[in-house]
Amino acid sequence: MSNAIQQISKVELGAGGPLVGVQGFGAMGISAAYGETDDAAARETLEATVEAGVTLIDTADMYGVGANEEFLAPFVAAHRDQITLATKFGIEYRADDPSYRAIRNDPAYIKQAVEASLRRLDVDVIDLYYMHRRHPDVPLAESVGAMSELVREGKVKHLGLSEVTGAELREAHAVHPIAAVQTEWSVFSRDVEHSVVGAAAELGVAFVPYSPLGRGFLTGSFADAGKELSDSDFRQLLPRYSGDNAKANVALLEPLHKIAAERGATTAQIALAWVQQRAQVHGLTVVPIPGTRKRSRLLENAAATRIVLSADELALLEPLAGRVAGERYADMSLTSAAREAKGLSSE
Repeated sequence: MSNAIQQISKVELGAGGPLVGVQGFGAMGISAAYGETDDAAARETLEATVEAGVTLIDTADMYGVGANEEFLAPFVAAHRDQITLATKFGIEYRADDPSYRAIRNDPAYIKQAVEASLRRLDVDVIDLYYMHRRHPDVPLAESVGAMSELVREGKVKHLGLSEVTGAELREAHAVHPIAAVQTEWSVFSRDVEHSVVGAAAELGVAFVPYSPLGRGFLTGSFADAGKELSDSDFRQLLPRYSGDNAKANVALLEPLHKIAAERGATTAQIALAWVQQRAQVHGLTVVPIPGTRKRSRLLENAAATRIVLSADELALLEPLAGRVAGERYADMSLTSAAREAKGLSSE
Protein backbone atom coordinates (compact mmCIF):
# COMPACT_ATOMS: atom_id res chain seq x y z
CA MET A 1 0.00 0.00 0.00
CA SER A 2 1.35 3.44 -0.94
CA ASN A 3 2.29 5.89 1.84
CA ALA A 4 1.82 8.83 -0.51
CA ILE A 5 -0.18 11.73 0.87
CA GLN A 6 -3.44 12.42 -0.97
CA GLN A 7 -3.18 15.85 -2.57
CA ILE A 8 -6.00 18.35 -2.36
CA SER A 9 -7.84 19.55 -5.46
CA LYS A 10 -6.93 22.74 -7.31
CA VAL A 11 -8.86 25.88 -8.26
CA GLU A 12 -8.16 29.03 -10.22
CA LEU A 13 -7.38 31.96 -7.94
CA GLY A 14 -9.61 34.58 -9.53
CA ALA A 15 -10.38 35.06 -13.22
CA GLY A 16 -7.11 34.46 -15.03
CA GLY A 17 -5.29 33.83 -11.77
CA PRO A 18 -2.88 31.00 -10.93
CA LEU A 19 -4.00 27.43 -10.29
CA VAL A 20 -3.61 26.71 -6.55
CA GLY A 21 -4.63 24.13 -3.99
CA VAL A 22 -8.15 24.71 -2.70
CA GLN A 23 -6.59 25.32 0.70
CA GLY A 24 -3.53 27.51 1.22
CA PHE A 25 -1.08 28.06 4.06
CA GLY A 26 -0.83 31.11 6.29
CA ALA A 27 2.85 31.34 7.19
CA MET A 28 2.72 34.12 9.78
CA GLY A 29 2.70 31.82 12.79
CA ILE A 30 5.72 29.76 11.81
CA SER A 31 8.05 32.57 12.88
CA ALA A 32 5.93 35.37 14.36
CA ALA A 33 3.04 36.33 16.65
CA TYR A 34 2.40 33.05 18.48
CA GLY A 35 5.42 32.73 20.75
CA GLU A 36 8.71 30.88 20.29
CA THR A 37 9.26 28.75 17.18
CA ASP A 38 11.00 25.41 16.66
CA ASP A 39 12.69 26.18 13.34
CA ALA A 40 13.23 22.53 12.39
CA ALA A 41 9.56 21.66 12.99
CA ALA A 42 8.46 24.76 11.09
CA ARG A 43 10.56 23.81 8.07
CA GLU A 44 9.19 20.25 8.17
CA THR A 45 5.69 21.74 8.14
CA LEU A 46 6.53 23.86 5.12
CA GLU A 47 7.73 20.79 3.24
CA ALA A 48 4.42 19.10 4.02
CA THR A 49 2.54 21.84 2.17
CA VAL A 50 4.09 20.73 -1.10
CA GLU A 51 3.40 17.07 -0.34
CA ALA A 52 -0.27 17.81 0.31
CA GLY A 53 -0.77 20.10 -2.69
CA VAL A 54 -1.19 23.18 -0.48
CA THR A 55 0.48 25.55 -2.93
CA LEU A 56 -0.65 29.08 -1.97
CA ILE A 57 1.90 30.24 0.62
CA ASP A 58 0.96 33.50 2.34
CA THR A 59 3.23 35.91 4.21
CA ALA A 60 3.60 39.68 4.70
CA ASP A 61 6.40 42.18 5.16
CA MET A 62 5.14 43.10 8.65
CA TYR A 63 5.32 39.56 10.06
CA GLY A 64 8.32 39.70 12.34
CA VAL A 65 9.25 43.00 10.65
CA GLY A 66 10.46 41.11 7.58
CA ALA A 67 11.75 38.04 9.40
CA ASN A 68 8.91 35.82 8.16
CA GLU A 69 9.75 36.54 4.53
CA GLU A 70 13.42 35.80 5.23
CA PHE A 71 12.51 32.54 6.97
CA LEU A 72 10.51 31.45 3.93
CA ALA A 73 13.24 32.26 1.39
CA PRO A 74 15.08 28.88 1.44
CA PHE A 75 11.79 26.97 1.13
CA VAL A 76 10.68 29.22 -1.73
CA ALA A 77 13.99 28.71 -3.53
CA ALA A 78 13.65 24.92 -3.24
CA HIS A 79 10.06 24.84 -4.52
CA ARG A 80 9.66 27.95 -6.66
CA ASP A 81 7.88 26.18 -9.50
CA GLN A 82 5.50 24.33 -7.19
CA ILE A 83 4.11 27.17 -5.09
CA THR A 84 2.22 30.41 -5.52
CA LEU A 85 3.89 33.01 -3.32
CA ALA A 86 1.78 35.78 -1.77
CA THR A 87 2.99 38.65 0.37
CA LYS A 88 1.65 42.02 1.47
CA PHE A 89 2.52 45.65 2.08
CA GLY A 90 0.71 48.43 3.88
CA ILE A 91 1.42 48.04 7.60
CA GLU A 92 4.75 49.61 8.39
CA TYR A 93 6.69 48.59 11.48
CA ARG A 94 10.26 49.48 12.44
CA ALA A 95 12.66 47.06 14.08
CA ASP A 96 14.34 49.90 15.97
CA ASP A 97 11.06 51.27 17.36
CA PRO A 98 8.58 48.60 18.56
CA SER A 99 5.92 51.23 19.27
CA TYR A 100 5.87 52.53 15.69
CA ARG A 101 3.09 51.51 13.34
CA ALA A 102 1.75 53.27 10.27
CA ILE A 103 -0.59 52.42 7.42
CA ARG A 104 1.09 53.27 4.11
CA ASN A 105 -0.67 53.07 0.75
CA ASP A 106 1.18 55.88 -1.04
CA PRO A 107 2.87 54.99 -4.36
CA ALA A 108 6.38 55.86 -3.13
CA TYR A 109 6.04 53.46 -0.21
CA ILE A 110 4.60 50.70 -2.39
CA LYS A 111 7.67 50.83 -4.65
CA GLN A 112 9.95 50.75 -1.61
CA ALA A 113 8.03 47.89 0.01
CA VAL A 114 8.03 45.59 -3.02
CA GLU A 115 11.78 45.93 -3.48
CA ALA A 116 12.34 45.02 0.17
CA SER A 117 10.07 41.97 -0.07
CA LEU A 118 11.71 40.77 -3.28
CA ARG A 119 15.08 41.03 -1.55
CA ARG A 120 14.04 39.23 1.63
CA LEU A 121 12.23 36.45 -0.26
CA ASP A 122 15.13 36.23 -2.74
CA VAL A 123 12.83 36.10 -5.77
CA ASP A 124 12.52 38.04 -9.02
CA VAL A 125 8.73 38.20 -8.98
CA ILE A 126 5.93 37.94 -6.41
CA ASP A 127 2.99 35.86 -7.60
CA LEU A 128 0.30 37.67 -5.59
CA TYR A 129 0.85 41.08 -3.96
CA TYR A 130 -1.72 42.34 -1.47
CA MET A 131 -2.47 45.74 -0.02
CA HIS A 132 -2.57 44.58 3.60
CA ARG A 133 -4.68 47.43 5.01
CA ARG A 134 -6.50 50.33 3.42
CA HIS A 135 -5.72 53.94 4.34
CA PRO A 136 -8.97 55.80 3.59
CA ASP A 137 -7.13 59.09 2.99
CA VAL A 138 -5.14 57.70 0.05
CA PRO A 139 -7.24 57.35 -3.13
CA LEU A 140 -7.53 53.74 -4.23
CA ALA A 141 -6.80 54.78 -7.79
CA GLU A 142 -3.35 55.97 -6.69
CA SER A 143 -2.53 52.85 -4.68
CA VAL A 144 -3.85 50.30 -7.16
CA GLY A 145 -2.36 52.31 -9.99
CA ALA A 146 1.06 51.99 -8.35
CA MET A 147 0.48 48.28 -7.81
CA SER A 148 -0.44 47.85 -11.47
CA GLU A 149 2.90 49.46 -12.40
CA LEU A 150 4.61 46.61 -10.56
CA VAL A 151 2.75 44.14 -12.78
CA ARG A 152 3.88 46.00 -15.90
CA GLU A 153 7.46 46.01 -14.60
CA GLY A 154 7.35 42.24 -14.07
CA LYS A 155 7.88 42.43 -10.31
CA VAL A 156 4.38 41.19 -9.46
CA LYS A 157 2.06 38.83 -11.36
CA HIS A 158 -1.33 39.35 -9.67
CA LEU A 159 -2.87 41.88 -7.28
CA GLY A 160 -4.85 41.37 -4.10
CA LEU A 161 -6.51 43.43 -1.39
CA SER A 162 -7.10 42.74 2.30
CA GLU A 163 -9.86 44.03 4.58
CA VAL A 164 -11.73 46.04 1.93
CA THR A 165 -15.44 46.68 1.54
CA GLY A 166 -17.47 45.61 -1.46
CA ALA A 167 -17.45 49.16 -2.83
CA GLU A 168 -13.68 49.42 -2.42
CA LEU A 169 -13.16 46.11 -4.21
CA ARG A 170 -15.26 47.29 -7.15
CA GLU A 171 -13.39 50.59 -7.29
CA ALA A 172 -10.00 48.88 -7.24
CA HIS A 173 -11.01 46.24 -9.78
CA ALA A 174 -11.95 49.00 -12.21
CA VAL A 175 -8.35 50.28 -12.06
CA HIS A 176 -6.67 46.88 -12.42
CA PRO A 177 -8.01 43.30 -12.17
CA ILE A 178 -7.91 42.00 -8.61
CA ALA A 179 -7.23 38.27 -8.32
CA ALA A 180 -8.02 37.80 -4.63
CA VAL A 181 -9.40 39.54 -1.59
CA GLN A 182 -8.26 38.44 1.86
CA THR A 183 -10.21 39.04 5.06
CA GLU A 184 -10.99 37.10 8.22
CA TRP A 185 -13.83 34.65 7.61
CA SER A 186 -14.85 31.75 9.80
CA VAL A 187 -17.84 30.22 11.53
CA PHE A 188 -17.15 32.83 14.27
CA SER A 189 -16.48 35.83 11.96
CA ARG A 190 -18.90 36.58 9.13
CA ASP A 191 -18.94 40.37 8.69
CA VAL A 192 -17.44 39.91 5.20
CA GLU A 193 -20.78 38.55 4.05
CA HIS A 194 -22.31 42.03 4.32
CA SER A 195 -20.82 43.31 1.06
CA VAL A 196 -17.40 42.12 -0.05
CA VAL A 197 -18.26 38.44 -0.59
CA GLY A 198 -21.05 39.39 -2.97
CA ALA A 199 -18.81 41.85 -4.80
CA ALA A 200 -16.07 39.23 -5.17
CA ALA A 201 -18.55 36.70 -6.57
CA GLU A 202 -19.86 39.29 -9.02
CA LEU A 203 -16.38 40.27 -10.23
CA GLY A 204 -14.85 36.79 -10.36
CA VAL A 205 -12.41 37.58 -7.55
CA ALA A 206 -11.27 34.72 -5.32
CA PHE A 207 -11.74 34.97 -1.56
CA VAL A 208 -8.85 34.00 0.71
CA PRO A 209 -10.12 33.73 4.31
CA TYR A 210 -7.43 34.34 6.89
CA SER A 211 -7.81 33.00 10.45
CA PRO A 212 -10.41 30.41 9.33
CA LEU A 213 -9.77 28.68 12.66
CA GLY A 214 -10.23 31.84 14.71
CA ARG A 215 -6.48 31.97 15.44
CA GLY A 216 -6.71 28.53 16.98
CA PHE A 217 -9.83 29.07 19.05
CA LEU A 218 -11.98 26.94 16.74
CA THR A 219 -9.66 23.95 17.16
CA GLY A 220 -11.04 23.54 20.69
CA SER A 221 -7.52 23.15 22.09
CA PHE A 222 -7.81 26.08 24.45
CA ALA A 223 -11.02 24.77 25.94
CA ASP A 224 -9.83 21.17 26.20
CA ALA A 225 -6.32 21.76 27.44
CA GLY A 226 -6.75 24.99 29.37
CA LYS A 227 -3.79 26.20 27.36
CA GLU A 228 -1.92 29.26 28.58
CA LEU A 229 -0.73 31.86 26.11
CA SER A 230 2.91 32.93 26.33
CA ASP A 231 3.94 36.55 26.88
CA SER A 232 4.97 36.81 23.22
CA ASP A 233 1.63 35.48 21.92
CA PHE A 234 -0.36 38.37 20.48
CA ARG A 235 -3.67 36.58 21.11
CA GLN A 236 -3.50 37.84 24.68
CA LEU A 237 -4.58 41.19 23.21
CA LEU A 238 -7.63 39.83 21.40
CA PRO A 239 -11.00 40.38 23.11
CA ARG A 240 -12.31 36.92 22.18
CA TYR A 241 -9.51 35.31 24.16
CA SER A 242 -10.06 37.39 27.29
CA GLY A 243 -11.88 36.63 30.53
CA ASP A 244 -15.64 36.19 30.33
CA ASN A 245 -15.58 36.51 26.54
CA ALA A 246 -13.34 33.46 26.26
CA LYS A 247 -15.57 31.45 28.60
CA ALA A 248 -18.69 32.37 26.63
CA ASN A 249 -17.04 31.53 23.30
CA VAL A 250 -15.79 28.15 24.51
CA ALA A 251 -19.42 27.21 25.15
CA LEU A 252 -20.28 28.08 21.55
CA LEU A 253 -17.96 25.34 20.31
CA GLU A 254 -20.34 22.57 21.39
CA PRO A 255 -21.99 22.11 17.94
CA LEU A 256 -18.54 21.84 16.34
CA HIS A 257 -17.51 19.19 18.87
CA LYS A 258 -20.78 17.31 18.29
CA ILE A 259 -20.42 17.20 14.50
CA ALA A 260 -16.74 16.28 14.75
CA ALA A 261 -17.47 13.38 17.11
CA GLU A 262 -20.22 12.03 14.87
CA ARG A 263 -17.97 12.16 11.81
CA GLY A 264 -14.76 10.92 13.44
CA ALA A 265 -13.14 14.22 12.51
CA THR A 266 -11.50 17.00 14.50
CA THR A 267 -13.19 20.21 15.52
CA ALA A 268 -10.71 22.11 13.34
CA GLN A 269 -11.66 20.03 10.31
CA ILE A 270 -15.34 20.83 10.77
CA ALA A 271 -14.58 24.55 11.09
CA LEU A 272 -12.47 24.43 7.93
CA ALA A 273 -15.08 22.41 6.03
CA TRP A 274 -17.62 25.14 6.86
CA VAL A 275 -15.33 27.80 5.33
CA GLN A 276 -14.60 25.68 2.25
CA GLN A 277 -18.35 25.25 1.66
CA ARG A 278 -18.82 29.00 1.45
CA ALA A 279 -17.67 28.54 -2.15
CA GLN A 280 -20.90 26.73 -3.02
CA VAL A 281 -23.08 28.89 -0.78
CA HIS A 282 -21.91 32.17 -2.30
CA GLY A 283 -20.78 31.11 -5.77
CA LEU A 284 -17.10 32.08 -5.68
CA THR A 285 -13.67 30.53 -5.29
CA VAL A 286 -12.69 30.20 -1.61
CA VAL A 287 -9.11 29.32 -0.58
CA PRO A 288 -8.68 29.57 3.21
CA ILE A 289 -5.16 29.87 4.62
CA PRO A 290 -4.98 28.17 8.03
CA GLY A 291 -1.56 28.25 9.63
CA THR A 292 0.24 25.77 11.85
CA ARG A 293 3.73 24.88 12.99
CA LYS A 294 3.09 21.14 12.99
CA ARG A 295 3.26 18.82 10.00
CA SER A 296 0.51 16.62 11.45
CA ARG A 297 -1.84 19.60 11.76
CA LEU A 298 -1.07 20.70 8.21
CA LEU A 299 -2.10 17.29 6.88
CA GLU A 300 -5.18 17.29 9.14
CA ASN A 301 -6.21 20.70 7.83
CA ALA A 302 -5.74 19.63 4.21
CA ALA A 303 -7.93 16.58 4.76
CA ALA A 304 -10.79 18.91 5.73
CA THR A 305 -11.14 19.88 2.07
CA ARG A 306 -12.74 16.47 1.48
CA ILE A 307 -15.47 16.90 4.13
CA VAL A 308 -18.88 18.06 2.91
CA LEU A 309 -21.24 19.12 5.69
CA SER A 310 -24.93 18.27 5.46
CA ALA A 311 -27.73 20.83 5.53
CA ASP A 312 -28.54 19.82 9.11
CA GLU A 313 -24.93 20.25 10.18
CA LEU A 314 -24.70 23.64 8.52
CA ALA A 315 -27.90 24.67 10.30
CA LEU A 316 -26.31 23.86 13.67
CA LEU A 317 -23.38 26.15 12.87
CA GLU A 318 -25.37 28.97 11.28
CA PRO A 319 -26.15 31.03 14.43
CA LEU A 320 -22.71 30.88 16.06
CA ALA A 321 -21.17 34.05 14.60
CA GLY A 322 -24.05 36.15 15.91
CA ARG A 323 -23.44 34.89 19.44
CA VAL A 324 -19.66 35.42 19.66
CA ALA A 325 -18.52 37.61 22.56
CA GLY A 326 -15.91 40.26 21.74
CA GLU A 327 -14.56 41.77 18.54
CA ARG A 328 -11.91 40.02 16.45
CA TYR A 329 -9.44 42.85 17.19
CA ALA A 330 -9.13 45.17 20.17
CA ASP A 331 -8.93 48.00 17.64
CA MET A 332 -11.27 47.40 14.73
CA SER A 333 -10.57 50.74 13.04
CA LEU A 334 -8.50 49.22 10.22
CA THR A 335 -11.06 46.61 9.23
CA SER A 336 -13.56 46.75 6.39
CA ALA A 337 -16.33 46.16 8.93
CA ALA A 338 -15.43 49.38 10.74
CA ARG A 339 -15.49 51.45 7.55
CA GLU A 340 -18.85 50.00 6.61
CA ALA A 341 -20.19 50.78 10.08
CA LYS A 342 -19.02 54.38 9.76
CA GLY A 343 -20.70 54.73 6.40
CA LEU A 344 -17.44 55.19 4.47
CA SER A 345 -18.55 52.52 2.01
CA SER A 346 -21.04 53.58 -0.63
CA GLU A 347 -23.00 50.36 -0.09
